[in-house]
Amino acid sequence: MSVVRVAIAGSTGSIGTQTLDVVRAANALPGGTRYEITGLGVGSSADALIAQALEFRPATVAVADPARRAEVAAALPFAEVVSDMASLVDGADVVVNAVVGFAGLPVTIETLSAGKRLALANKESLIAAGPVVQPLRATPGAELVPVDSEHCALHQCLRASVHGDPPGNPEVARLVLTASGGPFRGRTMADLAEVTVEQALAHPTWSMGPKITIDSSTLMNKGLEVIEAHELFAIPYDRIEVVVHPQSVVHSMVEFHDGSTIAQLSMPDMRLPIAYSLAYPHRAATPFGRVDWARTGRLDFEVPDTATFRCLDLAYQAGRSGGTAPAWLSAANEVHVEAFLDGRLRWREIAERNEAVLQRYEPSAGTTVADVVAADSQARSRALEMLGAG
Repeated sequence: MSVVRVAIAGSTGSIGTQTLDVVRAANALPGGTRYEITGLGVGSSADALIAQALEFRPATVAVADPARRAEVAAALPFAEVVSDMASLVDGADVVVNAVVGFAGLPVTIETLSAGKRLALANKESLIAAGPVVQPLRATPGAELVPVDSEHCALHQCLRASVHGDPPGNPEVARLVLTASGGPFRGRTMADLAEVTVEQALAHPTWSMGPKITIDSSTLMNKGLEVIEAHELFAIPYDRIEVVVHPQSVVHSMVEFHDGSTIAQLSMPDMRLPIAYSLAYPHRAATPFGRVDWARTGRLDFEVPDTATFRCLDLAYQAGRSGGTAPAWLSAANEVHVEAFLDGRLRWREIAERNEAVLQRYEPSAGTTVADVVAADSQARSRALEMLGAG
């Protein structure tokens, strides 16, 4: 019986808690692969972390908030308590990066630099720092398996090609990312003048954290996924398309040059891509998202409304600009989503403000971590200045 050692950065969020669900389910099966949790990390959710650690007994826990660290250390005498989530990489075979936003970059860099498998749910670190992260994927032993349902679907579809998953697969004609359309699909800009936080957080098919749920409502999440798909699979932007698929059963598709299209289908359940990333290159023995074909009904597809949901085109614009433009847009969007959640910005102003900040982008190649951090900081400062100015 094989044992896979797993560390989870961002263990108390949506992806982190579902990763632990996957581990429980797998470890309950007789025989087969068992998963040992070696590290858990959080920002400040000390109570939830303590409960997880008492169940899974990791050797290391990370707490970014210094005010909660001593409390955690007192409750978990068996664990080493550290401040840096990148420290969780030591002792793990697979690191699940479920940190929200740009803060996940150090975990991505450390995992790939150490030649470990990175189960990447933190899309922002790859989007913002693609030029920095890409060389690290060549580190002996390093693997990057995407946890986003769409990119995991593309990863699975590409396994049908003789060329597999290497960047620039010559058999691929285009990648097609599906989008649920979020809670406001079919609504016009006039309809969305007075959107509340509660309405924007009411996603029709997925249960996710607040930041990614708001991004889904604006289609920024799908735009960031377009950039991520380009970085993961080295397919040009002109050959990456988005279609709205409200049922969220087809998670993405790959069209090959001979006209064949291969899709990955399952019911919406993030535990499936998480289990895939932990078991890769094998398939998990625990089924998640199994389709009942007799009850599935219709599957619809439509063109996204980029006039109402302008963030999608902004992401294409930033991706095509290259350099640190994706980092600039991602940082500005984080500021504006936080402002909306705090009641300081209206929903439809998120796209307007993102566009205004992107227009002030200061080009940079972004070949070093310092370049990316500087771009992120500059974009945040510009966004906050413009928020303060009204």
